[in-house]
Amino acid sequence: MAEIKNLEIDIESFSDVDLTKCGVYKYASAPDFEVILFAYSVDGGPVRQVDLACGERIPAEIIAALEDDTVTKWAFNANFERVCLSRYLGYPTGDYLMPDSWRCSMVWAAYLGLPLSLEGVGTVLGLEKQKLTEGKNLIKYFCQPCAPTKSNGGRTRNLPADEPEKWEAFKSYNIRDVEVEMAIQARLSNYPVLESVWEEYHLDQEINDRGIMIDRELVDQALLIDARSKSDLMARLQAMTGLDNPNSVQQLKGYLAGRGIEADSLGKKEVAAMIKTVPGDIAEVLSLRLQLAKSSVKKYQAMRNSACDDDRCRGMFFFYGANRTGRFSGRIVQLQNLPQNHIPDLAEARSLVKCGDYEALELLYENIPGVLSELIRTAFVPQLGCKFCVADFSSIEARVLSWLAGERWRMEVFVNNGDIYCASASAMFGVPVEKHGRNAELRQKGKIAELALGYGGSVGALKSMGAMEMGLAEEELQPLVDSWRTANPNIVRFWWDVDRAVKKAVKQREPSVLQGIRFECRSGMLFITLPSGRRLAYVKPRIGENRFGGESVTYEGVGGTKKWERIESYGPKFVENIVQAISRDILCYAMRTLSHCRICAHVHDELIIECRKDASLDAICEQMGRTPPWAEGLALRADGYETEFYKKD
Repeated sequence: MAEIKNLEIDIESFSDVDLTKCGVYKYASAPDFEVILFAYSVDGGPVRQVDLACGERIPAEIIAALEDDTVTKWAFNANFERVCLSRYLGYPTGDYLMPDSWRCSMVWAAYLGLPLSLEGVGTVLGLEKQKLTEGKNLIKYFCQPCAPTKSNGGRTRNLPADEPEKWEAFKSYNIRDVEVEMAIQARLSNYPVLESVWEEYHLDQEINDRGIMIDRELVDQALLIDARSKSDLMARLQAMTGLDNPNSVQQLKGYLAGRGIEADSLGKKEVAAMIKTVPGDIAEVLSLRLQLAKSSVKKYQAMRNSACDDDRCRGMFFFYGANRTGRFSGRIVQLQNLPQNHIPDLAEARSLVKCGDYEALELLYENIPGVLSELIRTAFVPQLGCKFCVADFSSIEARVLSWLAGERWRMEVFVNNGDIYCASASAMFGVPVEKHGRNAELRQKGKIAELALGYGGSVGALKSMGAMEMGLAEEELQPLVDSWRTANPNIVRFWWDVDRAVKKAVKQREPSVLQGIRFECRSGMLFITLPSGRRLAYVKPRIGENRFGGESVTYEGVGGTKKWERIESYGPKFVENIVQAISRDILCYAMRTLSHCRICAHVHDELIIECRKDASLDAICEQMGRTPPWAEGLALRADGYETEFYKKD
């Protein structure tokens, strides 16, 4: 065979581990894991298939190509193929095929704003050959354990010989996936992914391969304590209410109605509000219900499900998970939405849970589920002999927005390491505001305005951010919006400059450049090229009419319903995409400059680095805070802390 340059791969595999709950790293490390079908194409040639389940073997030259870093390997969601094939080749836990020679056509699709499923991409692109729809049932039949029944002879796994016709259909499905992947690449070939983005993808794969360690003893004890706590709470509620299942919404609503209290909803916010207005005994019932309904402790189970034999959770991050900005999204444990920790004696509470001292927890804390929730972060620990250095960007989105809009007073605040909430309140109300000094009460208004109003938000955005719970009155909200916009005229102007640039590109097909950002339409796509050179893509843009009868831009994408649909947007929303995308590029730049460190996780704009005890936190923060060469004039700052377990400092 001639020298191989490219391999297109799709595999099918069996494991008794639930892939959706545990992730591919745990899935592929199960004792009974095996690759059962291997379909491939060499350099765009015809698709060949190896039926491993029926005794065939992958050719030696293909095995060699898998381990040859000069051969580019392609797959849709390539992380799955790479990890599974590492196991097939005999690599031990924690050791995987190097990601540098792998490319992922799912990342390519996401880069162009397309769906994150092979079927979805094929449909949107209108490919002649589509993914075979019967695949889901065939995967369930051949790739997952089955329940033993009389009719199947008590077997727990379906093999090719059990249903030869189904097996032939499954083989066709496997081959078709490779054909569809190749067709997608051919269709997208005019819009290649930047080489720098592939480098970011490879770094992401290294971080996913490395994983982050859990304190398994803490996790196991937390689950035992949670089960006991729920049992105790249920017994107390049954005794207080006389209900069989006080966790039932219907039963509890009936109980409340019998006490003259009509509850439209028993959601967390609604129950918290009711507690303030109902009699004491009812308030106690509702408070216990909130504790019983605490779902965040399920993350301990997710940790246990996904941790490999070396106690490291792998595959926690999904590269380009947010395809309108290119930001990472979380998988499995979902580090991006961990509960915060506020209890002052975090280490002591952690010790009590780790040694399983339920009685002491009950004595010291009114709310055991709440304590367990606050300790979730602390279940992530560095390996023996190491520490965590946790560093994050200070007000990264506010800095990027101010820099793009040229809002100079804000940029000076950042250059001088000032408090943007105080400075914003001072600009809004025309008086000096100090965090713990003069007019300190105004800082909170500055903070909520900063968090809610930067992307065109108004009264509704303030309410969503909790303005009413903070004690602000309804009549204060619109003046707050007006004050913030008056104090930030360049940001407001930037929203509508972007709006005009996008509409010009869509309506007139004329490109324009604004603050180093290029807007253009080509081949049915709106592209916004960022200062880093990376592009945001919006599929099939057109001018539509918004609900107010005005002009708006619409495009196709995955919307709030998680389905492919037409989405409406406008200037401030595009600004939000741009700012978050640039913030993401800055994080990736920092990850690359710190790639010599053991980055084991990242959360929003924060890096978690597992390092030796003598490593310098100051050096890490200094390096992280360096401004990329394409963002001249942008003042960045990174702050951090050292810890023996992860926490929110």
